[in-house]
Amino acid sequence: MGKMKFNRLIFCIYLFFTLVGNAQQIPTTKIIENSKLSNYLTEEVKAQLNENNIISEAKLADYLRNKFSERYFFNWKNVDERFQKYNKTYPNIEASHTERALDHSLKYSAVTQWKLPFNYLNGEPVNAYALRHLARQHKMVDIAYYYYYQNKNPKYISYFTNQLKSLNIALSQGKYEKIEGGNGVYEAFRSGYRVLNWLQIYNMFLGEESYTDEDQLITVATLLQHGAHLYASNTKFKSGNHQTRGLSALVMISILLRDFEGTDLWYNHAMQLLEEHLSKEINDDGFQFERSVHYHMSDIGNYYYVYQLAKLSNIKVGDFWEKKLKSLFTTLTKIAYPDKSAPVLQDDTDNPWAEKNDISGVLTLGYLLFKDPSLGYFANNYVASNMYWFLNKKQLEALNSIQKETPVMGSVSFPTTGYYISRDGWNANANMLIISAGLDAFKPDHQHGDMLGVQAMANGNVVLPNYQVRYSLKDYGFFKNSIVKNVALVDDELQGKQYTSNKGGSGFGKFLELPNPKTISWKTNKDYDVFVGSHDGFKNVGVSYSRQVINIKNNFWIVKDNFISQKSHAYKQVWQGHYSLENAPNLLRATFDDATGLDIYQLNKVDTINTDGARGKQWSVVTKNANTNFSFITALFPYKGYENRLDETDENLKLGTWKINNQKLFKSDASTIISNTTTVILFETSKIKNETISIEFNTKADVIISTKNGVTLQNIGDKPIKVESENWKAEKELDSGELLSLSSIKNNF
Repeated sequence: MGKMKFNRLIFCIYLFFTLVGNAQQIPTTKIIENSKLSNYLTEEVKAQLNENNIISEAKLADYLRNKFSERYFFNWKNVDERFQKYNKTYPNIEASHTERALDHSLKYSAVTQWKLPFNYLNGEPVNAYALRHLARQHKMVDIAYYYYYQNKNPKYISYFTNQLKSLNIALSQGKYEKIEGGNGVYEAFRSGYRVLNWLQIYNMFLGEESYTDEDQLITVATLLQHGAHLYASNTKFKSGNHQTRGLSALVMISILLRDFEGTDLWYNHAMQLLEEHLSKEINDDGFQFERSVHYHMSDIGNYYYVYQLAKLSNIKVGDFWEKKLKSLFTTLTKIAYPDKSAPVLQDDTDNPWAEKNDISGVLTLGYLLFKDPSLGYFANNYVASNMYWFLNKKQLEALNSIQKETPVMGSVSFPTTGYYISRDGWNANANMLIISAGLDAFKPDHQHGDMLGVQAMANGNVVLPNYQVRYSLKDYGFFKNSIVKNVALVDDELQGKQYTSNKGGSGFGKFLELPNPKTISWKTNKDYDVFVGSHDGFKNVGVSYSRQVINIKNNFWIVKDNFISQKSHAYKQVWQGHYSLENAPNLLRATFDDATGLDIYQLNKVDTINTDGARGKQWSVVTKNANTNFSFITALFPYKGYENRLDETDENLKLGTWKINNQKLFKSDASTIISNTTTVILFETSKIKNETISIEFNTKADVIISTKNGVTLQNIGDKPIKVESENWKAEKELDSGELLSLSSIKNNF
């Protein structure tokens, strides 16, 4: 190497380290003093604010105020006007904010502690669950509202600033819960939520005289420290919504405080990791990988804040981002009940014991982002109160002219996530049933013991419910398991096994062992849908299990549960709801206040029905004590009005217009036959015969024969079957769900 080249290399290395040394890095474990905050600005901003080599704190605070008026979701200069509209839009909201604000302020002093153990102001101990919510600072937002409700009493601004400072003091002294203990105050999820809440409070207070320049800059410095910590502690992808929440907050900080050196690195890093989350955690069918409506909507929030802020600052977000984000919204429309709500799936925690999820607020946001009338169908002319402050003026005005388009989708599936939705239509009284048949391979923490469980709505009522939960409730683990699901069980085995609580003691827990599902077939048409699946949840007691669900559209459902074993067992079905016993033990009936209801009728004889309940919920356990093998064949029959129920007094009971075990059209050795004038469902048949056709199967088979559009035979069992007939030469093999056309044979059914 020549001397000149060597000297040039040495100079470049010197210049590199000089520049790195001069570029001050925002610290992760201490708060920058207000007087030194300007040292961390980008060179461009320094040049803009510099006067005689000085950037005063007043000038920096004024500069940031103006930038936030342009960059944040709402313009703080219009807070008073927006607050008046907020109260007019949500006339009952003041009571809620007041209750929550007083709850927080009466529990915690402004200068509070951040490490357990310590007590509330009333002397009672703070538990882990409460500390986690203190760390999120949810109710500090209510303190900000309360400030306005109390005629702008400055003590509530002081309460906020002092509690923020108390965390900074705890940070400097190391007196805060660490991540290793399970309740980390600076853990990504809690820290990210805190940033989201503090940014809203910061913007609500920016125009207030009592929120001094000093207070504002301390808040900014604290947010920067949070950003630095989130950046440093989230270097690699980590599955789950905890990191997603933290990264969302990091992007928000980097957009809103992009005047500071190094925040561009934060932005690029966080966006790259968030894209990885979108790629890995939003399944290719559009469902969030944790399989919960709650966590699905939570992820929408995480990505929404980023997407909205980027748009406000004219920062381009890639097409992949936009496509994935929209898929999260459209997924909710696909799982929606006919009344525009959604089923309860896994760890849904917004409203404990509720039997539905309200998705209208989230889909209203989706409409405002994408202006899609199919999302508008589910939208309100208002948003949830907590999202009001995250919309700009133009979006709020758009709520007055929402375009709505009734969905046309019928039955749909999420094969990767493992949800199957059998839908009759979109009118308010239409039937809909959802089957849960999935298990995330990497993080099934929020999975309930509901494998192959069903939920259903008919006539505007949830006739087969599931229930929302809450981690802090003592019976959370109970409500997470199979006895409160619409599933099949064996003996005293529940699906969820080896339940363990998290180390932080917040109440959350998970099952270390859950059944592995297999979807055998899923077929839909305009007349009926068929799902067939299995799981290995009872292999430990030597039982093989599968479930078939048939939706006879605009009529009823059939559920067939198959158990195979070499030993005797008690085989069970669990049905959720408040039922009376009619012709016990083979008929259960639930009736709602509008005289609609659900009849659950056993077509194979069972032994007993036991009813139990908790938290105002009730369930019935149907049991058959069998030597080895057994199959429940169960009709789920929704009805509207007394005269349309299953007539328990009729010796020849019918399922509406469908007859049971009618062999006038043909002869069969089937154990159960359900038929009307165009369709015949046969269970466990080996031969079918009449004057025109003779069909034999190599094993006991479950089939549907339909004559509505030509003659077809469909295998609805859990195994392939071979079909022989004198009407054709070669033996034909049908996989589960497969259809065989018999149109060449004269229709004589």
